[in-house]
Amino acid sequence: MQSLPLRFDLFALIILLGVAQGVFLGASFLAGVRGQRVANRCLGLLMLALSGVLGEIWLEYTNYMFRTLIIIDFAEPLNFALGPLFFFFVFGRIYHRLPRRWGWHLIPFGIWLVNSITWLYQPITFKYNSYVGAWHPELSFVKTVHYIADDDFTGLRGYINELTLFSCLIYTAWSIWIIARIYREQNVSFWSRSNNNSLSLLRNLSLLNAVLPFLIAIIKAQFHEDLGDHILASYITLTIYATSFMVLRGSSFFRHEPPAIPDAEPTLSVVEPKKKYEKSALSPEVEEAILTRLKHLTSTEKLYLDSSLSLPKLADRLGTSSHYVSQVLNDRLGQTFFDWLAAHRIAEAQQLLNDPATAHLKIEEIAERVGYNAPSAFHTAFKRIAGQTPASFRSARTS
Repeated sequence: MQSLPLRFDLFALIILLGVAQGVFLGASFLAGVRGQRVANRCLGLLMLALSGVLGEIWLEYTNYMFRTLIIIDFAEPLNFALGPLFFFFVFGRIYHRLPRRWGWHLIPFGIWLVNSITWLYQPITFKYNSYVGAWHPELSFVKTVHYIADDDFTGLRGYINELTLFSCLIYTAWSIWIIARIYREQNVSFWSRSNNNSLSLLRNLSLLNAVLPFLIAIIKAQFHEDLGDHILASYITLTIYATSFMVLRGSSFFRHEPPAIPDAEPTLSVVEPKKKYEKSALSPEVEEAILTRLKHLTSTEKLYLDSSLSLPKLADRLGTSSHYVSQVLNDRLGQTFFDWLAAHRIAEAQQLLNDPATAHLKIEEIAERVGYNAPSAFHTAFKRIAGQTPASFRSARTS
């Protein structure tokens, strides 16, 4: 059997970086507290699956596969996990659960996984011919024999590219349809710069993912067998790093406001004394205008659900200063900023706890939905305002 020298160029470097970043990002989403959320688990598994696909392409592109023929095509079954995992991630991020009968979506992956077991029994010469036929047509095949087990009991291995394209296209379109429906329910254009950072993140990732099936179609039409897979791998690397960038950009850790402030509800409600604002230049008319806009934004955009909301950030949305917002809350509503924030969040939580449509949500998921990063802060605020724990409140309503 012939062999070729190792190749390490720019494409090889890009693909290798994609493998490393995918493993890192996948492990990050699966580890610790983040791994407790269904959307994070799906995204973590998706990143690891992409790393597996990239790893195989890297071995084949660099000619390392000549040294590891025993594992050739080890990542083929993952082709049918990419689409479902991305769809699960989008669905889980929106609804905080997996779709019903989610296991059915993984049947093609399961069938191909079983099918791949038969490849293990093939002689090394058979695997050599499989590799050179796809990546090095300039090399000659060697004589080989099949073992008793067939290498493809489905008879569909020759259509792996078409089936992968179809799977990615269907699940990406499905994901975009769900996101577009949420935008319509909010009376916001799909292409607008929404205040909902989470929804914008899902939209951008879906659009980035939507390019892949079309890129597969174009490249497979231009290149023989797998010769253009290094281009596909480079684009997948781009999506992995774009995901990393979007996740970091949306993380409250990197914002200027201290992320713990919204959750640090005081145990006692202390209204700032009015004499503090006796020398304020805020006129009653301007005060009324700020209060009207505050009520409007509160009812239409539910700013209080933003886990990173702070007094300066609220003042910025109202087009005024933090001092004036604090004065309006104190003079007109008799509340501090933290009192106002907690009151609206707990009221929203009570609605979710009462609603049969959200009865499946855990208390921690409801806490996250109403803007609390820490469940303990949610329980403290809920008990202070409602006089009972969230679990007791739910039980009293359902009994």
